[in-house]
Amino acid sequence: MVGSGFIARNFAAMIQQMGGHQYNIVSILTRREIGSIGNFPYEEKLTNSSTELIDKSDLILECSGDVIQATKIAIETFEAGLPLLTMNSEFHVTTGSYFSDKGYLSECHGDQPGCIAALKEEVELMGFKPLILGNFKGYLNTNPTKEDMTYWAKKQGFTVKQTTSFTDGTKVQIEQAFAANAHHGSIFEEGLLGPKTHDFVQTAQELAARADESDQLIAEYIISDSPLPSGIFIVGKQHFDQQQALATYKLGDGPYYVLHTTYHLCSFEILKTINRYLLGLPPLLKIDKSPNISVAAIAKKQLDKDLRINSAIGSFDCRGSTVFAEQHSSHVPIGILENAIIKRTVEPGQIITYDDVELEESSALHISREIFEK
Repeated sequence: MVGSGFIARNFAAMIQQMGGHQYNIVSILTRREIGSIGNFPYEEKLTNSSTELIDKSDLILECSGDVIQATKIAIETFEAGLPLLTMNSEFHVTTGSYFSDKGYLSECHGDQPGCIAALKEEVELMGFKPLILGNFKGYLNTNPTKEDMTYWAKKQGFTVKQTTSFTDGTKVQIEQAFAANAHHGSIFEEGLLGPKTHDFVQTAQELAARADESDQLIAEYIISDSPLPSGIFIVGKQHFDQQQALATYKLGDGPYYVLHTTYHLCSFEILKTINRYLLGLPPLLKIDKSPNISVAAIAKKQLDKDLRINSAIGSFDCRGSTVFAEQHSSHVPIGILENAIIKRTVEPGQIITYDDVELEESSALHISREIFEK
């Protein structure tokens, strides 16, 4: 396993509680000092060596949430001929498509893109044609304060970086870009619509009607202050003449039907994907060609020359926004904007380009430029 954060800790704890009878974590790669990680399950298996990780493992689970780290691990994993499962949407929308033909690669059940993919398989087997790949969001503030994010991070058990990326919309933009690209779909507009509503079924059906009119599969999200399911949804049309039966089953009169899950449990669902691999089934979710949708870094405030950005995702300097890649060939994907130095003033709301920043050399940088500058 790669990572020692929230997802990794909870997954390791679950495997440990199962007693290691069916599954055994043999090595856990972390970039932190091993002695600084307190009360971690399988603490004796923590390592800072990716070589040790690869040599001991039959399968690699990458859940670091970091694009540069995940890209490096993907290279090493496929060179060793091992399968790679991930809980890392950031990796997939930035460099993941490069690895689609290098070996067995799949995002896992649990996070929203994996749950959308699993539900899509189900609804298609029931004769529905998906039109909307949907995500729920309860709150959005594109420029939250550090004070607020520190408070909510402590309350919810996440890091400030994670909490900020959830709040400012970066995470949902990444997830929906992943969904659009992986299923050969698109988006209505850059930055997504994110309609606010108190009736998510009606709003979801309205989105489906618009997607149907354009004959596209669309990734989108809905935001509401009223209680929403914590899962995901898909809106589809039924291929067959089944309106009466679907009305009987309380799905409404059609022609657009909303099917949703009421949960997504991240680390608790990862074993579904491990079992999928062990059963010889195809990957649940990956991007198998150059993505049409990217997630660009947008300045939240004026960024002055010589400013250092350690990590853009979850920062108070930038947020992520979906863009049509072919219209922004020089944009910097937010996932590789790490340890960067601003070279010239960037105005609030501006898309950051390669001319604006100096970036450290990395495999992720070279691969992402190759993907998006085609």
